[in-house]
Amino acid sequence: MKTKINQILKKRYCLLLFFSLLLQKGYAQEQIKITGKITSALHGDPVPFANVLVKNTQNGAVTDFDGNFSITAKSNQTLIVSYQGYKTKEIAVNNQQTINISIEESAVALDEVVLVGYGSQQKKDLTGAISVVKAGEIQKRQVTTMAEGLQGLVTGVKVRGGGRPGQEASIEIRGLKNLQNTNPLYVVDGLITTANRDFNPNDIETIQVLKDASAAAIYGSRAANGVIIITTKKGKKGPLKIEVSSKTSFSTMPKYDLMGTEEFSKFNFQAYDNAGIPRQNLNLGVNTDWQKEIFKQGLLQDYNASFSGGGDNSTFFISANYFGNEGTVISTDFNRVSFRVNSSGTKGIFSIGENLAISNSRTDEMSGNPIIDAYRLFPTIPVYDQDNPGGYGYGKQGVANTFGTNPIALANLLDTKNENFRIRGNLWSELKLASFLKYRFNFGYETSFDSHNFIRKLGNWTLNQPFEQSFINQNKGRSETKLFENTLTFKKEFGKHDITVLAGQTFQKDNYNQIYGTKRNLLINPSTGEYFDVLDLGNQAEVGGFRNEAALASYLGRLEYNYDDRYLFNAVFRRDGSSKFSDANKWGNFPSASLGWRVSNESFFKSKFINDLKLRASYGELGSGNIGNYEYQGFINTFGAIVLGDGQTLYPSATQVRLANDELRWEKLKQTNVGIDLGMLDSSLRLTADYFVARTEDVLFGFPILMTTGNDGGNPISNAATVENKGFELDLSYSKKINDFSFNASINFTKLNNKLVSLGNGQNESIQGNTITKAGSAVGMWYMLQTDGLFQNQAEIQSYVNSAGTVIMPNAKPGDIRFKDVNDDGEITNEDKDIVGSPWPEFEMGFNAGASYKGFDFSMNWIGSHGATVYNGFRSTVDRFDDDSNYRTGIHPWTPENPNTDFPRIVKGTTLNARGDSDRFLESGDFIRLKYIGFGYNLPENLLHKVGLTSARFSLSAQNVITITKYLGLDPEFSNGNIFERGVDIGSFPNLKTYSFGVEFSF
Repeated sequence: MKTKINQILKKRYCLLLFFSLLLQKGYAQEQIKITGKITSALHGDPVPFANVLVKNTQNGAVTDFDGNFSITAKSNQTLIVSYQGYKTKEIAVNNQQTINISIEESAVALDEVVLVGYGSQQKKDLTGAISVVKAGEIQKRQVTTMAEGLQGLVTGVKVRGGGRPGQEASIEIRGLKNLQNTNPLYVVDGLITTANRDFNPNDIETIQVLKDASAAAIYGSRAANGVIIITTKKGKKGPLKIEVSSKTSFSTMPKYDLMGTEEFSKFNFQAYDNAGIPRQNLNLGVNTDWQKEIFKQGLLQDYNASFSGGGDNSTFFISANYFGNEGTVISTDFNRVSFRVNSSGTKGIFSIGENLAISNSRTDEMSGNPIIDAYRLFPTIPVYDQDNPGGYGYGKQGVANTFGTNPIALANLLDTKNENFRIRGNLWSELKLASFLKYRFNFGYETSFDSHNFIRKLGNWTLNQPFEQSFINQNKGRSETKLFENTLTFKKEFGKHDITVLAGQTFQKDNYNQIYGTKRNLLINPSTGEYFDVLDLGNQAEVGGFRNEAALASYLGRLEYNYDDRYLFNAVFRRDGSSKFSDANKWGNFPSASLGWRVSNESFFKSKFINDLKLRASYGELGSGNIGNYEYQGFINTFGAIVLGDGQTLYPSATQVRLANDELRWEKLKQTNVGIDLGMLDSSLRLTADYFVARTEDVLFGFPILMTTGNDGGNPISNAATVENKGFELDLSYSKKINDFSFNASINFTKLNNKLVSLGNGQNESIQGNTITKAGSAVGMWYMLQTDGLFQNQAEIQSYVNSAGTVIMPNAKPGDIRFKDVNDDGEITNEDKDIVGSPWPEFEMGFNAGASYKGFDFSMNWIGSHGATVYNGFRSTVDRFDDDSNYRTGIHPWTPENPNTDFPRIVKGTTLNARGDSDRFLESGDFIRLKYIGFGYNLPENLLHKVGLTSARFSLSAQNVITITKYLGLDPEFSNGNIFERGVDIGSFPNLKTYSFGVEFSF
């Protein structure tokens, strides 16, 4: 095999050399032949496929497998040697016929710095599972939040987003760790915060994803779901630099294939006729396309400007951003204005700096769920009907028997606006006590002013809706977080020993308070018809408020040991105390340890292919206090009253409405990870692979309990379940540069298996909707009746019997669905339900590729998922016919004349063929999607200098434009926040096709 590879490489070298000689033939008389060898300055190894170019010419050559090259050049010319991951080097010919050149690895490739929490390490020295994401990969996409941009870029990280204005993506690192929230911990410039829709992704400088327990253990009790560390851009020494960018995007909504009036009335009449029920008096003169009325083209605008610079002792970075999103659904939009100031200065042994961000966002929220309304309403219903209160069309008894809601009415009669003004940042200072000792103080502060405004106007939007007064509800809330951190870092080399020790203490205090009020019977301006939307108008006032407080105190330490750049050891310990637990269980300890062996630095390791080989292993314990602030205390309701005494006097009363559990304790995640990092061909080809086992014990969750226990305030939390995840991750990347052409490609693969080891509290299983969660299997498995084709005639019905000869479905008719009698009791009941599939994919993948030539560049990102079974809520409504909704166009129901179909006979008023708890509506969730594709052009420098610019770039891109799937819903990449029903798609907002044009320039 090795011989064959050598032959192929030699042939490639000969071909390149042949063409090189052809180009030089005309100049052979005045040039000299130069031979030589290119080697690595660090190890002395040959560098194959390096580029050797005669400066200011097209004359070039490529080194062979042993690093040798041959080229012709004039004696007064210069050779330029370049290779991906190495510094470009120029060598004067000076009549030399043999030139051997050593090139240095670039600092980025060799010593890339990665943030690991309260410090940093060189990437080559990492012993934990940490992924580094280039900020540019996220910023080139059109995203509302940073999480959306991570999709397909990091192994083990699952992201599900949506296209609703202001919608935040859900993100899950290495599978399901608990039964509640799965979002990771965000650390932005040292501040524990969120990277939500208020955060400007354009400010990001670096992103690190800490995936395993050893990497995340420094954050202890909050790191069970992983950690994402973000640093924002900083100024650099040099003259003032101004950068401006503008991106405009257009988005479109996918559409259902629904029937128009003619086709709809045919099948609606057929369903009523089959049931022997008088037909509806449909308004056949109306043909409303509800999707056309609801959905429109969306517009996104993203404008950024930044100013940066600095001198010998200080730097600064200032940015401003406007992001606006006019939604694809009527009366929805989101806009954000944000500012950032980052600065730092140094004087002697003292340094100080701050990172401050201010943002204000406003959202006009979507009323109801128009994605469901679009198929619940008939095409025979008009948008407007003056006979109805408010003047909108909706269901009418005997004419349109549907309780679907008119989304146009909802958009106009209900109005929800949310506004958030947020200030967040940190002030830090460092004191370099000695060359090996540094003290750092960090004060983080975040405050948010939230405003919610809801108005209900007079009018109706659905059939049989009772009259309701107009009213307005407003609430104002404020959150405040204060963070105090003190760390001391010792770092020193002793010969071959490199030791770093970190010790620290942190304290965080969170406060939130809210007041709210409601008034009814709002006044209306008689001239304009507009409602007065302030609380001082109206009557029947209601007011209220509440306050929440929480505190977390922590002590932390880390030891990093590196012997001779070969043997690596990392140990972390953190102790957290939280006010969310009682005094007896307040504190938790979270240790971890990891080992690394850089085999490639051993004297016995000799390889021309492999230049970097590192083996890693780790074990760590993380915690989670993922509960409310007062869960261990009793919940008291003080709104009651009691009658006492001879005079039957009414007294106020209080009662405990929720059971308390003062024995609550930390969830504990125990994770083992083994991995390998491999660099080949001078790191142009890299592979990272990890296998992990994660087990979460004492999972905090509130399983349903009987109301007879006195529970009337929600299910009490307990340390109930144990969850286990096993997974494998693989990331393979390759990059290459040949003269002016460079390209890169990477593929990542993630396979996860989750299992509920035990439920706890004496429970065997938990059923929610159409799913079951039981010990020994994955969470939220499909638990349904199983279909077995259609009955074609009465004889088949009579012959469908159990082992005792009992006819199982005696009331069925030809064309009805046959269900499996799993327990063989002679009838179809809930006892026949069984596990029929899993909502969890067997594996997920991402493929990224890019190329550039001179000023042109291209990049794309594909994502894929395989093995998940999902529930199509759209089909469960439009294909059932026992209820009243619109139908899916192109169906061919069973009839005596059309028996060769898998679609049952359609009949109104019976659920026999419409059971939503059967596997009829389960579909494959497999998909492959072109998530992003983009083209860019950078104007040449000689042209830019004429107009006073340092750079200028134009770009065209598209997102979600190609999806390969058999799924019949709007989007196989949907998101459902319910962990137990994550595979259910009922009205989930889809990802949108988006087309963008961008302009960037700097001077």
